[in-house]
Amino acid sequence: MRTLPPGSTIGILGGGQLGRMLAVAALQLGYRCIGYAPKGDNIARDVCTDFFENDWSDTAALAAFAAKCDVVTWEFENVPLSTVHALPETMLAPGPKALEVAQDRLNEKSFVEGFGAQPAPYKRVEDDADFARALEMVGAPGILKTARDGYDGKGQWRVASAHDADGIRFPGVACVYEGMVDFETEFSVILVRGYDGEIRFWDSTANTHDSGMLSSSILPAGPLVEAQVDAARGIAGQVADALNYVGVLTLEFFATKAGPVFNEMAPRVHNSGHWSIEGAATSQFENHIRAICGLPLGGTETRFASIEMRNIIGKDALEAHTLLAEDGEPHLHLYGKAEAREGRKMGHVTRVSHEAGPASA
Repeated sequence: MRTLPPGSTIGILGGGQLGRMLAVAALQLGYRCIGYAPKGDNIARDVCTDFFENDWSDTAALAAFAAKCDVVTWEFENVPLSTVHALPETMLAPGPKALEVAQDRLNEKSFVEGFGAQPAPYKRVEDDADFARALEMVGAPGILKTARDGYDGKGQWRVASAHDADGIRFPGVACVYEGMVDFETEFSVILVRGYDGEIRFWDSTANTHDSGMLSSSILPAGPLVEAQVDAARGIAGQVADALNYVGVLTLEFFATKAGPVFNEMAPRVHNSGHWSIEGAATSQFENHIRAICGLPLGGTETRFASIEMRNIIGKDALEAHTLLAEDGEPHLHLYGKAEAREGRKMGHVTRVSHEAGPASA
């Protein structure tokens, strides 16, 4: 176990809002941050002391980046493995195995099944013939997803019936076809694990989605989720230990009448954990920094009786300041993105209350 002293430098692969919030947490603990991402609207640049805008394949730039860092982490799971492997493994937290598992939905499902997780029924699909067989075996409704690179509803096609499948042009890359799950709500298990193997969990939120993108996260999550959290945490803890994981790890589940059904894994801080900034003893962002820097982990207890986090999407951000006039305690976070286009996460608002709110399920 290593402890990085104040003034050390954290490298962050990726320049989006998660990297931005990680850097803010790091600055509060006395660390410097350097970002690395291809050219674009890299909003994390605003809070980094330096930022490399280079291609993921630029080995010279990656070497220069690594030379300035004491530890390197990432803010999203689609950083190319070739980029990660170009960096010294000893400075990576978490390690590359987590990305290797999470970047392929098929590998991810088989990996978590080894720890007793139950995913939705699924079949590997590589061509039109595979798709037809998968439809016959799994049935419809279902959803076709690319095995790699999909997130926030991208790389996904819903199939209401076998007839709908005729209109889907197969993307020409490995996919997975999943049967739809009859569930009451979705929930997240978010944990932080230190170098010494200590694991702490935040309370699980009930999550709602719109067009495949997270819309809101609510606590309390309701009795059905609360009855299934322990089983889901048991799976998540085993996954973290098997990966020798360091930092914040998220597993998403469907709460069904038959128990928790695994959806997907995110080896990073997670949108459904944004409520922890105001709502928990220690936020997911601060605890990730604590973990990768070898500091003692902070408490994860929920500080309020009810909490709602809601994403601000697209042009809604242009009027987001009006939310501050609402009753209660709204906490607004705008990410500083240049273009408020449709379907783009521009910020979030968290509302907290010492009074218990209605359960979501």
